Amino acid sequence: MQPVFAPFPSGRFRRSRRSEALRALTQEVSLSASDLIWPVFVRDGRNVREPVASMPGVERLSVELVVEAAATAHGLGIPAICLFPYTDPALKTADCREAWNPENLANRAIRAIKAQVPGIAVMTDVALDPYNALGHDGLVRDGVILNDETIEALVKMTLAQADAGADILGPSDMMDGRIGAMRSALETAGHKDVAILSYAAKYASAFYGPFRDAVGASGALKGDKKTYQMNPGNSDEALRLVARDLSEGADMVMVKPGMPYLDICRRVKDAFGAPTFAYQVSGEYAMIRGAALNGWIDGDKAMMETLLGFKRAGCDGILTYFAPEAARLLRGQ
Repeated sequence: MQPVFAPFPSGRFRRSRRSEALRALTQEVSLSASDLIWPVFVRDGRNVREPVASMPGVERLSVELVVEAAATAHGLGIPAICLFPYTDPALKTADCREAWNPENLANRAIRAIKAQVPGIAVMTDVALDPYNALGHDGLVRDGVILNDETIEALVKMTLAQADAGADILGPSDMMDGRIGAMRSALETAGHKDVAILSYAAKYASAFYGPFRDAVGASGALKGDKKTYQMNPGNSDEALRLVARDLSEGADMVMVKPGMPYLDICRRVKDAFGAPTFAYQVSGEYAMIRGAALNGWIDGDKAMMETLLGFKRAGCDGILTYFAPEAARLLRGQ
């Protein structure tokens, strides 16, 4: 449809920008707390708050404090919290068997949250890197990341998390065929209502560094993840990956990282109309927070501007470490 507007001076775009009230009335895209998912790092111990040095303001929390965080998020209107475990290095092995241990850190945290804050959705990470002695998202043999063998491990991880009470599973591994295998296993096991939010277009990015520090994977990683994560130069491939994951049973899809890939978010939403999410990853968070702490930018304004940018690019929701702060600002707190 061709836009129609009167020529100047009959048409003056500044009329609708003249006051706060007029700007609010004509705003095309809005942001609310219900658009946010809060990623949280969980660790062993009791009453432990452990700062993540490369992510100022972010902490690893022991299970009972993660439950408190979930309650805070729920009270702010944030619909979901996403758990990432900081696994004891002694539990990391080449076969990653801790990943599907019913009593591992993530599964204990899921059960604790669902018991005490049942109204919040719990999302999990389905990938082997927190449990892998070599730091990779998949099983490794002779330096090669194994696709099909990894899927078998991911299915076991999937079922353990679903049994613990997870509402949303987030496969972030980028192995081919894992969505279909996970969905089939969930249906067979009676977990038909557990949703899959697939990391469908996850790029091999420089912006993940602080996250790897937060989960303790950076020191363990041998090599890089370019044989399974996407080439940053590719766009059409992202659409093919999203199409495949939706056809295999994904309920929602994600683009990761966020801000450098807003064009991908827009293409995915326009092409498929499926629930589309972006992850404002650790490096994006650290840049904004670091610049704000140095007084180079207004941190609150930059935070809200970037989150609104995700919505404008077509995202239905955003995973962001800023979630509680943004929710409070949206409430005027």
